[in-house]
Amino acid sequence: MMRKFGFVVLALVGAAAPALAADQNGYQAIVSGDLAAAERHILAEQAVYPGRPELMLNLAAVYRRTGREADARALYKRVLERRDIAMDLPSGAVASSHDLARRALGVAPVQIATR
Repeated sequence: MMRKFGFVVLALVGAAAPALAADQNGYQAIVSGDLAAAERHILAEQAVYPGRPELMLNLAAVYRRTGREADARALYKRVLERRDIAMDLPSGAVASSHDLARRALGVAPVQIATR
């Protein structure tokens, strides 16, 4: 079962970033292209909240954008090992943390036909 999580997530294949006014999750820094600042913010938050999928997704996005693909992939896989969390997207849609990680990894969920 997926639990609803109150953070806003910008999700693209290879990038995900929650938006908070204080930018604890690196969203503003990622959007503005200051990836070093984003990484610092996210790592500081991870020290307090190590299991939050939005932090792992954001850090993976930073790693991917800075050429650290193996580190990004490892974080996306860690998201998949955790409980699936519903995330609000800026568009108003909701996506699961697992779906975001799978898309970033290039792994599409299996669809089952009923007929």
